[in-house]
Amino acid sequence: MPHSDEVLAHAEERHHHRTVKIYIDRVEKTSPTPTTGVALYALGPVPDNYVLFHEVQGHRDDELVPKTEAPIHLTEWEHFYSAQGKLNPGSAA
Repeated sequence: MPHSDEVLAHAEERHHHRTVKIYIDRVEKTSPTPTTGVALYALGPVPDNYVLFHEVQGHRDDELVPKTEAPIHLTEWEHFYSAQGKLNPGSAA
């Protein structure tokens, strides 16, 4: 029988590498958690000239997801959306 510390370590490892269902641009995706901004941009996929936002509940601004390797802890059914990185209203292009 495994030592109780080994069982606990295995349970923590399994917990830290579980997968969750999320939405990116209204499309259901499956992602490991924790993940990174780089991985979420790739999962989207989010075009190079776009940025990714995490929808926040309540009367707060949605959060920009940085395109970095920093860990991001996800919860089930979180919503993300992409938007152009630089908007130029009135531009001819």
